[in-house]
Amino acid sequence: MIVFPAIDLKGGQVVRLAEGDMDRATVYGDDPAHQAALFAAAGSQYLHVVDLDGSFAGRAENREAVEGILKSFTGHVQLGGGIRTREAVEGWFDLGVARVVMGTAALKDPQFVKDMAKEFPGGIVVAVDARDGMVATEGWADVSDVEVVDLARRFEDAGVASLLFTDIGRDGLLKGVNIDATVDLARRVDIPVIASGGVKGIDDIRMLKIHETDGIEGVITGRALFEGRLDLAAAIAMAEAA
Repeated sequence: MIVFPAIDLKGGQVVRLAEGDMDRATVYGDDPAHQAALFAAAGSQYLHVVDLDGSFAGRAENREAVEGILKSFTGHVQLGGGIRTREAVEGWFDLGVARVVMGTAALKDPQFVKDMAKEFPGGIVVAVDARDGMVATEGWADVSDVEVVDLARRFEDAGVASLLFTDIGRDGLLKGVNIDATVDLARRVDIPVIASGGVKGIDDIRMLKIHETDGIEGVITGRALFEGRLDLAAAIAMAEAA
């Protein structure tokens, strides 16, 4: 199982939001590249980066910060936030991003996402962001009438690398991962699932590890790391244990 430390970008700064609310942002640093290097020093070979401004704008808004991260982090960088065109997808891969996360595009233009998954095998992650079981888009500002599992199943044969499942109601609140909903989704689809939202400590890593064989590929954590509630090296060791 993979632990993805998260760097969320807003105005070039490292932040975490509460429930995806841009007005409830906590700033944890103004040097994203340095933060990425710190995660690498703790043993991380994977990194999850989100251009929060881009999620709302529908285009890259923190490009310079992402470029700095890519230069300082030698592992696999997974990037999301407003990536909704072929040019954007190609551009990020050309810069060295390992995987691109697509959420709004997956709901509004699924064929485009499927085309990208075929063109870039193993490079596309579909974000399935849920508020009360329904898919949210546009930086979580809008909630659709599509159920999470229904959206996920649309990509079963598309060749996407993973599903990134976030329980918005827990994101950035340290309430603990919604284990039941995450595992339920993993069991109902054939695509590996990455858990996100609410990690508060090592117990979340342990519980997800127990369900690794149900299809849990990894977990994203941010605030728990920044506030010292979770030790990254310990989390990685637990996730990678046989």
